Amino acid sequence: MNQDAVLRARMLLLSTDRRVLRGPRGLWAYRVLTQVSPEVYGSKLARVLVEATRFPEVGGLPKARLALLEEAVATALALDPRNPYRDQVLTLALAAREAELRAG
Repeated sequence: MNQDAVLRARMLLLSTDRRVLRGPRGLWAYRVLTQVSPEVYGSKLARVLVEATRFPEVGGLPKARLALLEEAVATALALDPRNPYRDQVLTLALAAREAELRAG
């Protein structure tokens, strides 16, 4: 893992006044930090991945939206079952994936 990327991601999170950093910057930061501390950042990554399906960049790309949702489900499933946010983000990711599959 690139320690410079980890440091930049942590600084990005520290510089925000939000509980969850959203948008492309949040997606990047949580992807980096989940590799280092999956139980701490995985639930936030899964949530931001679901939100990323509404980014304008993927609006007309159903395969990209589905890939983001598959990543969200995999991230949520990888969380320890004792993680207090696991069930919540897994339910969110599964529901979003199911809706995307029905719409596709």
